[in-house]
Amino acid sequence: LGGPIKGQHYYLVMMVDIFSRKVTGWEVFLAESAHNSRTVLERAVLAERIIDQPLVLHADNGSPFKGATLLEKLHELGITPSFSRPRVSNDNPYSEALFRTCKYRPCYPIHGFATLSDAQEWVAGFVQWYNHEHRHSGIRLVTPAQRHAGEDKAVLAKRHVINQAARDANPARWSGKTRNWTPIGTVSLNPERELQVSVIEPEKQVA
Repeated sequence: LGGPIKGQHYYLVMMVDIFSRKVTGWEVFLAESAHNSRTVLERAVLAERIIDQPLVLHADNGSPFKGATLLEKLHELGITPSFSRPRVSNDNPYSEALFRTCKYRPCYPIHGFATLSDAQEWVAGFVQWYNHEHRHSGIRLVTPAQRHAGEDKAVLAKRHVINQAARDANPARWSGKTRNWTPIGTVSLNPERELQVSVIEPEKQVA
């Protein structure tokens, strides 16, 4: 994140559940480090109550996620580390899409943040919007919070009923079938790597 002057930056760490797209942990720091990444991980695990769950944490190859401090914590929590392959740009698509959404928000300050607290306050607002208001196109236009809580099935079923009723009432206005409101099932981090997340146990997905 841009700072008050050219060349000064703040460092945003976010963790996203790829099943629900919910941001499960975040913080803005003055510097990158494995210790800071560990802090965000610990908060996410506690907040989501997923201690002793079979989790996988996927990250890029940057030192903040490969340092001994973080790797020791992953081992302690029983979390399997996974890293993007060198020179493969699409190995972390969910995180890349999340950060792109963040930086392309109309309210993102193009001239940077004056202080660390300003950056933290802005990101807090973004995460609130993203999790609870943003209707995500990748999960049938429900919010990440709805899918994370298992509420998406009821929401999508209701939309299907409403669309079908509208089509039955005015068939001439419809050129084909109604929108597909079937909940998304299995989610793959990268189909080529076959790292899949089961729809059966959403509480045990990537933190």
